[in-house]
Amino acid sequence: MPELRKDPIMGRWVIISTERARRPSDFSHGREGRKKTECAFCSGHENETPPEVLAYRLNGGPPDSPNWGVRVVPNKFPALRIEGDLGRRGEGIFDLMNGIGAHEVIIESPAHGADLAELNERQVEDVLWAYHDRIHDLKRDRRFRYILIFKNHGAEAGASLEHSHSQLIALPIVPLNVAEELNGARDYFRHKERCVFCDLIRQEREDQVRLVAENEEFITICPFAPRFPFETWILPKVHGEAFELVTKHAYHNLARALRDTLQRLNKVLDSPPYNYIIHSSPTHEPEDGYYHWHMEVMPKLTKVAGFEWGTGFYINPVPPEDAAQHLREAGC
Repeated sequence: MPELRKDPIMGRWVIISTERARRPSDFSHGREGRKKTECAFCSGHENETPPEVLAYRLNGGPPDSPNWGVRVVPNKFPALRIEGDLGRRGEGIFDLMNGIGAHEVIIESPAHGADLAELNERQVEDVLWAYHDRIHDLKRDRRFRYILIFKNHGAEAGASLEHSHSQLIALPIVPLNVAEELNGARDYFRHKERCVFCDLIRQEREDQVRLVAENEEFITICPFAPRFPFETWILPKVHGEAFELVTKHAYHNLARALRDTLQRLNKVLDSPPYNYIIHSSPTHEPEDGYYHWHMEVMPKLTKVAGFEWGTGFYINPVPPEDAAQHLREAGC
């Protein structure tokens, strides 16, 4: 019997379609073949990108030179541009503003063939520190109200370049999806005087059925009402509203949790394309205690079609309890 499940934060309904239940092998994509051995993101090709805004060099050296571990550059084809003013205005009932923002690429490794899951923990941690440093820098610009960190891995997940990278976009508005999640967390907090994410963590640790893994500071789960097969969340056990405000040691444990999660997904699903997103509070939001930052990892295994667009419901053929079991066993 299919189930309708309601997400406790967003109030979003999903259909767990047990009659369409599928095994992990049914989703197998296999590793995408490497088409090139070098590209503009590779070490030695620094002159082929815009000038870097951040780089962690192993033994020093001038900007835009080789011998780096992580490098951040402006996107060559940005969705938004950093120069100019917002120019908010109206045309009758319509609102518009200039396309002001920042769009940057975090190049995660100088090696063309290195996937994030294959990097060591220190290298993954350096990627997280690059996110941290760029967020702190861009937060100083009062035009920006939200900074989104995301990764598209694989062509089916939207990656236009195969060299492992993630992206940052600073926006002058808070996106609708973010506002809805903030509102859901705020409503729960007003009603119960507790954080919904903290309650979720406590329950998942007690129930164990959707728990994938945990370390000293982070818990990895398959959420109760997932939109997508093998959707996985990584949540800090200690309450905090913003990714960039955690302790130094937390980035080490987050690197461990993220690397572990990606390796489990690779093992169970044969290296699927995926997206991940860091959910964090807006840049100038007061810390009221109701929000809880986290990461969401979503393998690209099914397609969003007419039913989803027409209703806002998602159909997921894999119960999260089954997905969590497969991912737990992949770590054994």
